[in-house]
Amino acid sequence: MLTQLSDESLMSLYCEGDLLAFKELYRRHSQGLYRFLAWRSPRREWVDEIAQDSWTGLHHARERYRAKAGFRTYLYQIARNRLIDLLRQQQITLASELGQAADGSDVFEQIADHSNEELPPDALLENKQQIAGLYAAVSALPGEQKEALVLQQFSGMSLDEIAQLTGVPAETVKSRLRYAMRKLRQLLVPALAQEEQA
Repeated sequence: MLTQLSDESLMSLYCEGDLLAFKELYRRHSQGLYRFLAWRSPRREWVDEIAQDSWTGLHHARERYRAKAGFRTYLYQIARNRLIDLLRQQQITLASELGQAADGSDVFEQIADHSNEELPPDALLENKQQIAGLYAAVSALPGEQKEALVLQQFSGMSLDEIAQLTGVPAETVKSRLRYAMRKLRQLLVPALAQEEQA
């Protein structure tokens, strides 16, 4: 049963031509990859493009794939490299447009809209407000701290996986996460206290 195999085993099967193994990898990782890109990409239209390019890149790289790192790290590295390439080509800094879709709306809000459509209106509004506050706080983090936080909290990567993906020691990742959490507490705790008083 494919669902019981590890990512690396599935990738080995896919390298041998097993398309069902690819489908299982896609099922497991497409949403996490999309979330990672949505947090990192300054343009909404890039998220879909990079996600598609990442899976295409994985397909083209399957002949030379070696399980040196975890599969997810390998896939995210393809996506991260593609995003960096696009940023360089367009000469756009992440800070200038982070989180804005082509229509001017918030990329993360669009994702949240789709995942919360079944909530009652009052719960949906409260949820959107909490998401907006969290997104604003995460967006205010320096780029390296934000990347480490998103990879750990939203993509479920370990310190070692993040270190491998970003090319820094695990201790550096730990420091980035510690500083990110400290800053988030500074930004979110006063906001939560104001909500409770209102």
